[in-house]
Amino acid sequence: MPSKHRTHRMEKLARIYDAEILPVWSQKFGNLLMRGLKIPERAQILDVACGTGYPTTELIRRKGEGARLIAIEGSSALLDVARKKLEKLEPKPSGVFLRSQAAEPELKFADGVYDLVVCNTAVHNMEDPAKAISELGRVTREGGEVRVTIPVAGSFVEFFDIYREVLVKHDKHETAQRLRQHIDSKYPAIDVCERWLQDAGLEDVSVEVEEFTLLFRSSREFFFAPVIEFGPLAEWKAIAGAGQEMQDVFWYIKESIDAYFEGRPFEITIRAGLLRGIRSDAATVTDTATDAEEEESVDPGTRPGSDPDPDAIDIDMDEDTMNPDTLDPDTEDFEGTLEGLPYIKPLGDVEDTNVPGLPKRDEEE
Repeated sequence: MPSKHRTHRMEKLARIYDAEILPVWSQKFGNLLMRGLKIPERAQILDVACGTGYPTTELIRRKGEGARLIAIEGSSALLDVARKKLEKLEPKPSGVFLRSQAAEPELKFADGVYDLVVCNTAVHNMEDPAKAISELGRVTREGGEVRVTIPVAGSFVEFFDIYREVLVKHDKHETAQRLRQHIDSKYPAIDVCERWLQDAGLEDVSVEVEEFTLLFRSSREFFFAPVIEFGPLAEWKAIAGAGQEMQDVFWYIKESIDAYFEGRPFEITIRAGLLRGIRSDAATVTDTATDAEEEESVDPGTRPGSDPDPDAIDIDMDEDTMNPDTLDPDTEDFEGTLEGLPYIKPLGDVEDTNVPGLPKRDEEE
């Protein structure tokens, strides 16, 4: 059940996402996701973890009048933004359904329902990515397509090299091992991605990789950029431990970034991966749900033979499923770009010594 608690952090994320994160992150992956995509005229489409409505809006533009699209998102704060965005579309989209529904631990849909299932930059943040992809395959009908985008091996390599160097230099070998495990699990190799797809009952599997870069003018901008602060930063800090131990590690990382990249941008490589496969005709489908359970869990707009109002954007808003977070950024101001370069904007004008999780200079001295 989705939680009824909507955190300040998620409300903040919903407000800034389209301006601060979507252009430098989600759209980069989404362009790859949508590349060469062909949607059957009467397709049943599922967009998992649709966030603020991207790539939902792109799917709406590409689908035919006879196609139906259901988009699900676990955070009602993000889904509120998606709903308002879709309501402003002209002409008014038909056959589109939004649901406040988490993708974990399993999708609340029957087997073999959809012709196309997509998930943009979300699977790698789920507790069990392999199971998540298996669920995407389960709800895809025979001959249907699954498309997933995630950052793959080689992403954030510049940051991880510095992180690892700091840990080794200070004899934190157990922490270095945790970092290695995190990198391997969070940013999988190509063969691992292919195995996930195959284990999900998909064939003709492929993994297409495309690189892009994020540019930062300093360590402060890096740690305070919304794409980092609202993204992987909490996990990176957890690897280092807690309290003073974590603060010490991140202080040295900060110092190293500014020393190594003095006078030039801190450039971060992201390797975007498109995982793609077709539901095999021979795939075994095990239906454990009763007919009554299926009627409750499957949206009427996603089943052949159902007849919902094709002209309605059907909104079913539940509450937020995200966990509370202690980060509580209050500032609404953002710095601009530098000399036309696509630098990532930091969240607020904050002094170097006040970066969350980093000690002040006098504490280090």
